[in-house]
Amino acid sequence: MQHISKLRNEVERWQGIHSQIAETLELAELRDEALGDELTKEVERLEKRVEDMSFQAMLSGKHDNEDAILAIHAGAGGTDAQDWAGMLTRMYLRWAEQQGNKTEVVSETPGEEAGVKSIMISVQGDWVYGYLRAERGVHRLVRISPFDANSRRHTSFCLVEVWPDIHDEIEIEINDKDLQIDTFRAGGAGGQHVQKNDTAVRITHLPTGIVVSCQNQRSQVQNLNRAMQVLKARLVQLEEQKREEEFAELKGEHVSAEWGSQIRSYVLHPYQMVKDHRTDHETGRVDAVLDGDLNEFMQSYLRFSVGEI
Repeated sequence: MQHISKLRNEVERWQGIHSQIAETLELAELRDEALGDELTKEVERLEKRVEDMSFQAMLSGKHDNEDAILAIHAGAGGTDAQDWAGMLTRMYLRWAEQQGNKTEVVSETPGEEAGVKSIMISVQGDWVYGYLRAERGVHRLVRISPFDANSRRHTSFCLVEVWPDIHDEIEIEINDKDLQIDTFRAGGAGGQHVQKNDTAVRITHLPTGIVVSCQNQRSQVQNLNRAMQVLKARLVQLEEQKREEEFAELKGEHVSAEWGSQIRSYVLHPYQMVKDHRTDHETGRVDAVLDGDLNEFMQSYLRFSVGEI
């Protein structure tokens, strides 16, 4: 039903713009000078809509129209890095809100003084994975540290991981002997929903070292099922990544370490700039970007990835 709903929405969007173009053409054929301003505005709206839909047409990956799991991990740097992870969390939550997407925190490890050490968020909506896959990699922040008594400049790093949240039954075999399953008490700020029993679940896939935890469900069984679903999605993504790298190697292209390479820098001092190192797209509107205005960077990277830039 979710798949049908997404397909129906996509068809209705294309049918709608087809009708809108036809109506605008009819308006233009009237050659009424009094309609000039209205026609100009309508053409501008059409151009913007066609541009957005043309971009979406490039999102032809197998899972581009799936929901996504977004994970953020603070790098070395203690409190500054954890605070940066918290800033990135806010940035992506704001982006999702602006896009009309739903979000849910799957698991979270708070920072010792500020921010978070790591967080995993489920993001649901149209083309979520198609957009968010542009964010995979290391994000670098340069600023005057608010945690340094001497007000020195610090550089902080966070790793952002993204994989499709495939709700269908994933066809992948996992040997029980390859799993280490631990349970622990879910953390939180308190309240009636904080469990006193060990309901949170952590699964370690021993052959790959992938660790998945889930603590937001109300029972241990629900957390275990959700964690297994996320683990399967990550294993599928890992296999697809290997195939992409093998294909790129056959073509003779350089394959970068996707999970370890620095993809974007956010500079707050001595000047203000956000720059994507893959596409060279940059802006001085740092505050807007940190408030979730990310589509320009996402679209720039995705056009770059299909060879349009």
